[in-house]
Amino acid sequence: MTSAQRRDQLIRVARGLFAANGVDGTSVEEIASTARVSKPVIYEHFGSKDGLYAVVVDREVQLLQSNLLKALTRPHQSPRSILESGVFALLDYIDTHPDGFRIISRDSSVGTSTGSYASILSDVAGWVEGLLTEDFSRHGYEPSFAGIYAQALTGMVGMAGQSWLDDRQPSKEVMAAHLVDLAFNGLARLSPSPHLTRATARLRGD
Repeated sequence: MTSAQRRDQLIRVARGLFAANGVDGTSVEEIASTARVSKPVIYEHFGSKDGLYAVVVDREVQLLQSNLLKALTRPHQSPRSILESGVFALLDYIDTHPDGFRIISRDSSVGTSTGSYASILSDVAGWVEGLLTEDFSRHGYEPSFAGIYAQALTGMVGMAGQSWLDDRQPSKEVMAAHLVDLAFNGLARLSPSPHLTRATARLRGD
């Protein structure tokens, strides 16, 4: 096994243990035993348990941020399609990287450069605010309120994603459709059977 392969193996093993037990509940001995290496190998690659944890968190945060930014900035999307793409990108990350999401949705500030789930949501709210400000101005709404709506939308989706993590029911498509329906139509005009648009389905490769 090359040095790079060993490093990736240690990150993969540690990610599973940190997700299951938390950083405080995971020891270097446990990581080494699971990876079938000696403790000095971990120190050689990462310096300490906190150093390894920081690498795990940074990788997951960068992946989620990249996926969300890509979804929110695809060209030629309607406001509804942008919302659908962003919601689906978050749920898809949770579905395909549950261990990573468990880690970053906890307090992941120990030694990390990119922060926690709260900081990711704050970044997303900033992107959404920029989109809403332009849209509000075009439609005659007060653009200074865009930040309030951006925080509300981001918080709703972010909290719903956390609650969806453990059982992941309903499906991410159905979950996304209901969240978008609430965001776009409000409680007074909820659809009894919401669905994603065809444009969003095409972006997912369906």
